[in-house]
Amino acid sequence: MEKLNMIFVYGTLRQHETNHYLLKNAKCVSRQCWTNGILYDTGYGYPALFTSNKNRVYGEVYEVTDKQLASLDDLEGYEGKGRNNLYERITQVVHTDFHTIEAYVYVYSSSNDTNHEEIKFGDWKCHRYLQQNELLYFAYGSCMDDERFKLAGVNHEFEKVAGCGVAKNYSLAYTRKSHDGGRADLIESAEYVEGKVYHISREALTYLFHREGVMGQIYRPSFIDVMIDGKTYRNVLTFFVVDKAKEVAPPEHYWTEILRGAKSFVSESYYQKLVKHLLEKFGIAE
Repeated sequence: MEKLNMIFVYGTLRQHETNHYLLKNAKCVSRQCWTNGILYDTGYGYPALFTSNKNRVYGEVYEVTDKQLASLDDLEGYEGKGRNNLYERITQVVHTDFHTIEAYVYVYSSSNDTNHEEIKFGDWKCHRYLQQNELLYFAYGSCMDDERFKLAGVNHEFEKVAGCGVAKNYSLAYTRKSHDGGRADLIESAEYVEGKVYHISREALTYLFHREGVMGQIYRPSFIDVMIDGKTYRNVLTFFVVDKAKEVAPPEHYWTEILRGAKSFVSESYYQKLVKHLLEKFGIAE
C-alpha cells in the first residue's frame, strides 16, 4: 500500500487557488482547520507562514502520496533538510472541528527577510477576496431575518438576495456560548446547511464584522462554496465561530430570528430539520 502523508496548505494550494491542480487527486481531510503561525503577503502572489505560538493560520488538510508530496516540494522550493530552501517542510499540530492531527506544513525559511504585510485573520482567501467591491454572503443563522437590519438602519445593504444557498459538507450547530445561550455555527460534516445568500458591497462588511464580533475573535470570516438552484458559486463569504464549544441552547429571541428568517425561504425539509434540531437537542418547541 502506498504511503500517505498529511499536508496543511494555506495559500495558492487551497481549493480554487492557482496551484490547487497539484492536489486534484488528493483526498481533502478538512477545509476548515488551523495551525499555529503568522501569515504574511510576500508580494509575489503567494503567502509565507512563519512559526508563532500566538497566532493562527487557517487552511486545508489533504492526504497526499509521496509522488504528490515531491511535486509540492518542488513548488515550495524545498530540496531537503539542511539545504538552501525557500520554504522548510516541518511537522505541526493541526486543529480540525473534531480532533487534532499532525501534518506537514511549509514555513518560510528563517534566512529570508520578514519585511512583509501581515495577513489579517490568518487567512489567505480573506486577504484576497475581502477587497472585492461586491461579494456574495451566505447567512445561515439570525442574519437570514431582516428585522435587525432594519433596526440598525442597514437593510438597504441586504436588499439584493441571490437565492437560497446550500453549503454541502457542513452542519448547523450552536457552538458559540454567549451570556444568554448558544449562537449558530457551521461545522464540517457529511450533511448540508441551507441559508440566504445576499449580494453585498464592501460597505456591508463594517456592520457584519461588528455584529459577528470579528475583531473580538468571536467569529471569523471565511470563503466557501455554495450552491444556488443547482449552480455552484465559489468563494462565498460566511462566518465561523473561532473557539468552538459543546453545543449550548440558543435563547428564544435568537432561535426565533433564525426560524423567522428561514420560514418560506429555505426548503420545507430543511426548515423542519432546524425545528427538529432545537427540539431534540434542547427541548425547544417552535
